[in-house]
Amino acid sequence: MQAHLSHQPCWSSLPSPSVREVASMYGTAVAIFLVILVAALRGSEPPESPFPYHIPLDPEGILELSWNVSYVQEVIHFQLQVQGLRAGVLFGMSDRGEMENADLIMLWTDGDRAYFADAWSDRKGQIHLDSQQDYQLLQAQRTRDGLSLLFKRPFVTCDPKDYVIEDDTVHLVYGILEEPFQSLEAINTSGLHTGLQRVQLLKSEVPTPSMPEDVQTMDIRAPDILIPDNETTYWCYITELPPHFPRHHIIMYEAIVTEGNEALVHHMEVFQCAAESEDFPKFNGPCDSKMKPDRLNYCRHVLAAWALGAKAFYYPKEAGVLFGGPGSSRFLRLEVHYHNPRKIQGRQDSSGIRLHYTATLRRYDAGIMELGLVYTPLMAIPPQETAFVLTGYCTDKCTQMALQDSGIHIFASQLHTHLTGRKVVTVLARDGQERKVVNRDNHYSPHFQEIRMLKKVVTVYPGDVLITSCTYNTENKTLATVGGFGILEEMCVNYVHYYPQTELELCKSAVDDGFLQKYFHTVNRFSSEEVCTCPQASVPQQFATVPWNSFNRDMLKALYDYAPISMHCNKTSAVRFPGEWDLQPLPKITSTLEEPTPRCPIRLTQSPANPTVPITTEADAE
Repeated sequence: MQAHLSHQPCWSSLPSPSVREVASMYGTAVAIFLVILVAALRGSEPPESPFPYHIPLDPEGILELSWNVSYVQEVIHFQLQVQGLRAGVLFGMSDRGEMENADLIMLWTDGDRAYFADAWSDRKGQIHLDSQQDYQLLQAQRTRDGLSLLFKRPFVTCDPKDYVIEDDTVHLVYGILEEPFQSLEAINTSGLHTGLQRVQLLKSEVPTPSMPEDVQTMDIRAPDILIPDNETTYWCYITELPPHFPRHHIIMYEAIVTEGNEALVHHMEVFQCAAESEDFPKFNGPCDSKMKPDRLNYCRHVLAAWALGAKAFYYPKEAGVLFGGPGSSRFLRLEVHYHNPRKIQGRQDSSGIRLHYTATLRRYDAGIMELGLVYTPLMAIPPQETAFVLTGYCTDKCTQMALQDSGIHIFASQLHTHLTGRKVVTVLARDGQERKVVNRDNHYSPHFQEIRMLKKVVTVYPGDVLITSCTYNTENKTLATVGGFGILEEMCVNYVHYYPQTELELCKSAVDDGFLQKYFHTVNRFSSEEVCTCPQASVPQQFATVPWNSFNRDMLKALYDYAPISMHCNKTSAVRFPGEWDLQPLPKITSTLEEPTPRCPIRLTQSPANPTVPITTEADAE
């Protein structure tokens, strides 16, 4: 039933469009008649939220997103809470968080009526109505503080204007409309208050193990720091375990975020320092500070990692991460990534990670193994590349030597690159054939890193090969980006979490140094610009002088694709397993996996009718 339009402010009465307006929007937009009822709010929240995942979208806390996932129906239900009455909002997804070429929902008013529609933006940021309406509005509700929208969307729509929702990182975009617009086509994202937030929407639904009675907690927190008014800050803090801290298993961890800073604390990690050093210098400051001691680069053993939107992380009931006791460093490094795009000043923060641990050791020690590329300048990405791929190997020779016959079970994974990384994937191969993907993120961001539980445990047997490939974008670079520890250098790593723990801690590769020098000599033969091949020239200096024409680019790709590798098949002591590991041939892979093709859902014929969806108050919704 339609109600009459009142002459109250635009959000106090939001009717559906007329038949003529509906026809002009292809008859597909779902217009909403938001009737604000003046009623006392009563009742209470349900005991358990139907939306287990929550994130603030913007630093000011105006927009908050909650969601749940139905893997059976392959549908996500979203709840968008809007603080205050606005002239409209947009929400959606795009490839890298751009407002252009984005898949959107729009709620807007022309000052008299309000509309809800599935939309998209073009390469100039202009908003258009989508001819295929895949976002379905379920409820619009007035709250104490503003507005609540409930809507849903399938993972895959097969609409070329829609984003395909997969297991990887999703770049959410949002916008706030401060004034009415006469039509959807009159809106351009360049004139709006916009931003982005990164999250993994499709979480693995792993059963939660029960906690033992003797579980204890330890908080690793930043010591009441003043958050810098920079858009991006990585803050490092060194702390240590109590003296003579005995051996325990970490069986769960969770984030502790200072109240009010939920939109600024983007992700956090706890690293354990190398056990070989008896002491590490104290440090509390930005990770890129010139005052940071170089020895903190040896605090790289990941104990815990959390990112925005993640819930508590539980280890499998059979295993826990060993820390404390003999042979384990007492020193820990907390790293907090603050995302402060509005450059808010004066915020104090004591966020961190709470470790849950037990003295009752579980059956297996969980281990962390590094896969991918060695941190070396031998592996480099030319400048001006949009999708340059580097690949690191854990070879069959290494797994044959280091793993027991029963193998290991990988249950979680953390992918890692530095600033130019765009995609990361690790694949397991057996008998020359790629068998399964361990972890893949086609929308990877170095600013969003978390340990992700795998949907299915992956078992690795002796003789298996693990192949980790990273894709980089160096469009804004003028020199080659070489591998290394520095943030402006690059990495390609997958930290896999597994049990039972073995002596194998690092299984990575790099191109053979001798073959790389042959590459530089070949560059000199075909170029008038000389690359120094003298002994005193470092590899970064050599890459800096390469003239990056198409021939030299293609030749470097071919070198990485076919040249022998140096294998690092290392024990926890950083010593290689016995054997010959230099000039090793690349694993022979005769059959590769294809990326799955999205399955298009069966589409029901949309009714030409234009239903109205009245907005209710919280009291009416009970």
